[in-house]
Amino acid sequence: MDAVRSGPVTAFTHARPQETDDALRHLIGQAAESGAVVRLDAEETAKHPSIAAGPGVELDASLDVDSSVAVALGGDGTVLRALRSFAGTAVPVFGVNFGEIGFLAAAGREEVPAALGRALHGDFETLAMPAMQVRGSGDELFAFNDLALTRRAGDRVAELGYSVSGEEIGRVRSDGIVVATPAGSTGYNLANGGPVMAWGVEGFVVSFIAPHSLTARALVVAPDDELKIQNRSADPVELVIDGRPVAEIASGAEIQASFRPGMAVLAVPDESGFYRRLRETFGRLASS
Repeated sequence: MDAVRSGPVTAFTHARPQETDDALRHLIGQAAESGAVVRLDAEETAKHPSIAAGPGVELDASLDVDSSVAVALGGDGTVLRALRSFAGTAVPVFGVNFGEIGFLAAAGREEVPAALGRALHGDFETLAMPAMQVRGSGDELFAFNDLALTRRAGDRVAELGYSVSGEEIGRVRSDGIVVATPAGSTGYNLANGGPVMAWGVEGFVVSFIAPHSLTARALVVAPDDELKIQNRSADPVELVIDGRPVAEIASGAEIQASFRPGMAVLAVPDESGFYRRLRETFGRLASS
């Protein structure tokens, strides 16, 4: 096995930290044996109060770009949080799945500690991950899976207009609209009946949540085209980034979304291929 990668290791864990506490301790122990330091930021430090600072552990740490690898112990949501945290850097994110689907993970929970050894020694392939850059909500945001504009609970059906490169495409009454990257096309978009886009395809897909129209169809958009979505409802709609509500978009306001290639680095197993992962992940779910 190759020598351990130089630089600190940044750890991210599941929203239910008790499920990943043992794996985190494995990571700290293996890193310490190799002379590496595991960093926990303020959020992770608060989630794991039994982890003490000491040789090989840095608590309340900043998310610095000198990390050699980010290890995400959790589901796809944990991997996405790590990807957003290191957006625009070359820090690879190695996911160990403790969630339900784990489409973005490089290994399963049954592979600990072997998987952690691969993460520490750089024994994985990497894939450049695109993101959707979102503007108009007050902050510049990045979505690695998808962004959605959805009606708030209890509000009337939303009316959303959308245009591509300045050309109006349509106006749809629905529960919302989803804009997905290729990696995110197997999530909310797939549930809407939108197409799956293979990893490596450039561009993004627009689909609708419970459209009140027979003509609302999913649309694959070219990577250089900017999408604008205007809230033409009387009520605000909610902006959701990678499954997390982040802002409300007022009546009459709009957001802009653009495809940005190579915004983060995802670790994938050497033998992994998109179509194999697709078959194994969703075939397993269908038969479970």
